[in-house]
Amino acid sequence: MSATHERVSDGSSGGDGSGRVQRAVGIDELLERVRAGYERIEPQEAYEAARAGDALLVDIRYAALRERDGLIPDALVVERNELEWRLDPQGSHRLPEATSHALRVVVICNEGYASSLAVQSLHQLGLRGATDLVGGFQAWRAAGLPVV
Repeated sequence: MSATHERVSDGSSGGDGSGRVQRAVGIDELLERVRAGYERIEPQEAYEAARAGDALLVDIRYAALRERDGLIPDALVVERNELEWRLDPQGSHRLPEATSHALRVVVICNEGYASSLAVQSLHQLGLRGATDLVGGFQAWRAAGLPVV
């Protein structure tokens, strides 16, 4: 279900000021575009990469979901609204684990939607190794992977 909307930019609301017609995209198309720019990771592969020390798992689910469903052992919990500040290797508020732009980060949300948009933001910060978990935490749990 994807609707196409047309709007004319008058330059007053962030448009390019040219008066050209801009096509607004729906969330499904936006997700498709974002995900076309990187390779997502399946739960088993993420688990193995984290165990081998080749990936940092980052759980961005909000507290109520973590309390309800549990946590992935050794995953960093970073609220979505703090993600960029905590993972930017150049940032003054970065976590000790945010050591370089080459860091392989696997972002995990509840079902694998918000994490895709978060990855786009991390890529804009230069974290080109960032990806997200297909199906999110729910897919991790359904795969029988560890949860505490």
